[in-house]
Amino acid sequence: AGVVGLTTAHVLSKNKHVSVTVIAKHMPGDYDIEYASPWAGANYFPVGRPGSALQKFEKATWPELARICREVPEAGIHFQETVVYGREKDKGTATGDWFEELCKEDAWFKDVVPNFRVLPKSELPPGCSTGTSFTSVCINTAIYLPWLVGQCVKQGVTVKRAILSHISEASSYHSQGKADVIINCTGILASKLGGVMDTNVYPGRGQIVLVRNEPGVMVTVSGTDDGSEEATYVMQRAVGGGTILGGCLQHGNWESQPDPNLAQRIMQRSIELAPKLAPKTGKVTELSVIRHGVGLRPMRNGGLRCETERIDGQRVVHAYGHAGYGYQSSWGTAWEVEKLVNDVLIKKQRAKL
Repeated sequence: AGVVGLTTAHVLSKNKHVSVTVIAKHMPGDYDIEYASPWAGANYFPVGRPGSALQKFEKATWPELARICREVPEAGIHFQETVVYGREKDKGTATGDWFEELCKEDAWFKDVVPNFRVLPKSELPPGCSTGTSFTSVCINTAIYLPWLVGQCVKQGVTVKRAILSHISEASSYHSQGKADVIINCTGILASKLGGVMDTNVYPGRGQIVLVRNEPGVMVTVSGTDDGSEEATYVMQRAVGGGTILGGCLQHGNWESQPDPNLAQRIMQRSIELAPKLAPKTGKVTELSVIRHGVGLRPMRNGGLRCETERIDGQRVVHAYGHAGYGYQSSWGTAWEVEKLVNDVLIKKQRAKL
């Protein structure tokens, strides 16, 4: 019941010929190290390389996020003026590779998001070689995830809690008898789930500080001088959700507890990048901390996986490995899954005929 799973269930539920059941170990309202979606920023910072599935899904997702933002205020999304800075020295680092497409001045998404502008050198902070600004969105995950559940339930989706040891067990939980198709949106647990056990999936640890202070802008920079796995990003969630200060991208690290030293560096860097967070003193003590958090991005060597496979005679559609890009590619992914599911159902129907 992460953002990809819930969005997919919502999209599938609009097909009158299907009945959808969501089975989840963790649900919105839970905070667990295995459950990445509640910890996310969450925003639209496109990073997919041109021609990749991620880029395709990110491009498809923007119009729907913007529509929800305009038409469905209760979903917890708002527009944010955004600034992205790039540093030449970050190329080849964990965060530099992560932000490579995002930091390009001729980025592919310049014709997707509104108000894209290349910043003149005079507007760049010391040490930065590139800069762009555009209008993006930031999502209050504590509102948006329950909203998605509500949309699913309204469309007749059944929601159940369960812990599966094997992917094939999912079929027996379906509210309408044995399922024709299983959709696998298990995120980081795709690395441990029987029948899947994808060794390409690994955690990309992120650490954040959630504060009450308002930054006045959503801003990020491609790296820091504090370490090649550390980055700085500041994003204010919609509807009183506080401001996320981050962060890091620590490959292969499963540690669930916040590192207090890293938290201190995150807060200091965030104030330097967005001075409005601490306008009186410019010091960390001015920040009003709501909580510290750690989330494990479901990284995957080879990128996200969205395809059909037969496991123990059962058709399974995989949709996992979205790393830190689940929200910004969620709708595109869901529509791709919808096509794959309908292909399976059509073939089953033909086989019966």
